[in-house]
Amino acid sequence: MRIKAILFDLDNTLMDRDWTFQQFARQLIDECLIDMSGEEQARLLAYMIKSDADGYRSKQGYFLELIEKLPWIEKPSLEELTSYYGLNYMTHARAMAYALDTLLQCRASGLKLGIITNGASSHQHNKIDSLQLRPYVDTIVVSGDIGIHKPDPRIYHLALEKLGTSAEETVIVGDHPRNDIWGAAQLGIRGVWLQRAHAWDQTLTGGKPWHTIQQLNELIPLLRIEIASCQK
Repeated sequence: MRIKAILFDLDNTLMDRDWTFQQFARQLIDECLIDMSGEEQARLLAYMIKSDADGYRSKQGYFLELIEKLPWIEKPSLEELTSYYGLNYMTHARAMAYALDTLLQCRASGLKLGIITNGASSHQHNKIDSLQLRPYVDTIVVSGDIGIHKPDPRIYHLALEKLGTSAEETVIVGDHPRNDIWGAAQLGIRGVWLQRAHAWDQTLTGGKPWHTIQQLNELIPLLRIEIASCQK
C-alpha cells in the first residue's frame, strides 16, 4: 500500500539530543564545578552522559545523584539545579543532521507528517518550538499531553486518527527499538530505525525494522523507491 504519512520521533531523531545534552553538561562543568584537569573534566562528562541514560530516567532522581556526586563550587539544591537546567539546556539545542531538509522533501512529496514523542508536555513542546519544527508537521502527539506513552498502542492509534491514515499507509522514523519501531509495528506501521545509542533488543519479536538508516538523508531515497514501486 502506498505511503501517505510519516511519523517522526523527536529526541535523537529530529532533535540531536546527544549533542544538546553533551553541550549542557560541558557548560555545567565549566560554570558550576571546581577547577580540575582536562582529564578529570572528561571523566565527569562521560559519567554525566552515562548516568543520564539517554534521558530515560527521571530528572529528579538524576539531579539528586549529581548533587551528591559532583564536586560543586557551591552545592545546589534540587530546585536550583532544576532551574539551572531549565534555563540553559535548550540554549544548546540543534536539529538532527538533515532533519529540516528531510521534512521539506517529505512535504514536497505530498506526505502528511507528524511528531510522536514521549516526555513532559512543556519540555517537548518547547523543543519543537525552539527548533522551529511545528510549521513542518500536520500533527503533534506528546505523551505528556494525553497520559499515554510509547509503546502503548493507543498513542499510535491517536496519531493515525489525527493524520487520517491507516497503519499500512504510515511509516514511523525513530531511534528507540521498543518505543518507536517495535511498538508501532504491533499496529502494522512500518518502522525506519535511525541507529543511534540504542542497540537492538533481541528479545523484541514481531516488530523488526522495515529499514535501518544511519542518517536522516537516507530516508528520502527509500521512500522514493517504495512510492515508485507502488505506482507500477
